[in-house]
Amino acid sequence: MHLRHEHAVLDIPTLERFIRDNPLGLFTTSIPHPEHATLQISHIPFILDHADPESSSAGRLRGHIARANPQSKSILDLVRSIGRDELDEEVLIIFNAPVNGYVTPRFYTSTKPTSGKVVPTWDYAAVQVYGKLKVHQASTRESDEFIHQQMLDLNAWGEDTVPGDKWKLSDAPEQYLALRRKAVIGIEIQVTRMEGRFKLSQEREDGDWHGVVEGFKSLGTVQGDRLASMIAGCGKERTINS
Repeated sequence: MHLRHEHAVLDIPTLERFIRDNPLGLFTTSIPHPEHATLQISHIPFILDHADPESSSAGRLRGHIARANPQSKSILDLVRSIGRDELDEEVLIIFNAPVNGYVTPRFYTSTKPTSGKVVPTWDYAAVQVYGKLKVHQASTRESDEFIHQQMLDLNAWGEDTVPGDKWKLSDAPEQYLALRRKAVIGIEIQVTRMEGRFKLSQEREDGDWHGVVEGFKSLGTVQGDRLASMIAGCGKERTINS
């Protein structure tokens, strides 16, 4: 990720909060395989365990992926070939904000009228996480418990986002849940580093920045309003006229 200094976000609590708010990650591996693509990506919702301030750990991501997924097959074949459940190479997970958008030069109320030296761009926010992967295959009690706990935690997080009575994992038959656990592999990633780029017009002078916020508001769309709010929040030290 190109981290222009105006957009770079390296504060761990900020990055962790972003991941918890946007848990659907693009789980990316690079594993040479005779039958499957070397580069593979799967959309996986992750649970983030907080970094331990008393250790060098940068936190942990937990998820699961279908055993039938070609990416799982590449991972499991590699695990069998090296004789252990932990991979040497780093994996990459990308988390994106739910909205992004094209920034027209028409939004720039200062620079466009004076010099015309403006071009379109795109505003977005994303976090990249690198880490070491450990695989849980549900063939041992430890792995089965890992997958079960990860499903419990993901269920609890998801139900908190939906109004009404909560559905619990225990509402499903245990025999059925056991079969579901066998149909997936657990993904445990010890984070080695994370970095974010919140490209939200911070580099623009005040007039242009205000123009971008108001420009997205003027679209009259849910996405435009959410993006305007993200940009305003990122530049909260500036004054917004309501």
